[in-house]
Amino acid sequence: MGERILIALGGNAMTGPDGTASPRDQQAAVERAMRHVRSLVAAGHRVILTHGNGPQVGNLLLKNQLAASVVPPVPLDWCGAQTQATIGTLILNSLQGRSAAVVTRTLVDVGDPAFLDPVKPIGRYFPEAEARIFEKLGQSWRSFERGWRRVVASPEPLEILDAPAVQVLMDAGYTVVAAGGGGVPVVRLDDGSLAGIEAVIDKDLAAALLARSVRASVLIIATDVPNAVVGFGGPDPRPLGAISVSELRVLHAAGHFAGGSMGPKVEAALRFVGAGGRLAVITGLESLGGALTGTIGTRVERDAGSD
Repeated sequence: MGERILIALGGNAMTGPDGTASPRDQQAAVERAMRHVRSLVAAGHRVILTHGNGPQVGNLLLKNQLAASVVPPVPLDWCGAQTQATIGTLILNSLQGRSAAVVTRTLVDVGDPAFLDPVKPIGRYFPEAEARIFEKLGQSWRSFERGWRRVVASPEPLEILDAPAVQVLMDAGYTVVAAGGGGVPVVRLDDGSLAGIEAVIDKDLAAALLARSVRASVLIIATDVPNAVVGFGGPDPRPLGAISVSELRVLHAAGHFAGGSMGPKVEAALRFVGAGGRLAVITGLESLGGALTGTIGTRVERDAGSD
């Protein structure tokens, strides 16, 4: 019997080589990614997939803005749910066999401090004049080097609400796609009911939480580089191979991994293995098939002597 593996696919697995997100580009990119995933399934492993959705949500937000005078714009959490279903369908068609996609909700705290200071940029760049118009509609926008972008909260994921459904499907032998884009963010109201909220949950942190929830033994974070690197962009970069949780935590605390790129991936790996996972691997998409061999990627392992 193989292992239970969660694979978190980065945005490069969902778009063309130049980042384009036309339907044809997305379909071709998913097919390339699934060739690697199919090799793990064929080897007898139980696989759960999660994925990014930034470009796809960006396209929906642009449609919202362009068509606002014709059809009512839909909120950000709706955009997340739509992209989960669309990307999930592409993945299922490519995987074939016994596979299923679960539109997945992730619980966050309405009192999370992130809601007081939205910093996660989403969508495309706009001129300041257009950004100011959207600000009057209650949105938060910030100036960046290339223009203005909308920013939203990125709260901490607390619970993958639909993890039990994922568990049932996995136990029945399905390859499952779940928690795309970090999951659809929802909050629990005072009466106990759930409501969507406009936010973006980090997909890697959500992947680590889902992996723990369904008792995965391995978390593979597939990105566009073969390893996490200490000193990235400097004169003496050092790719990381096998490393313990304690060693990686020291490097992370020292600020070696950028907050908007490798930082969340390292944090997700630390959380997963620190909570009892056997192994977390950060590596390139093309290396998925060999991620369990012990020879590629940044391999985060338990501290010596830990259970």
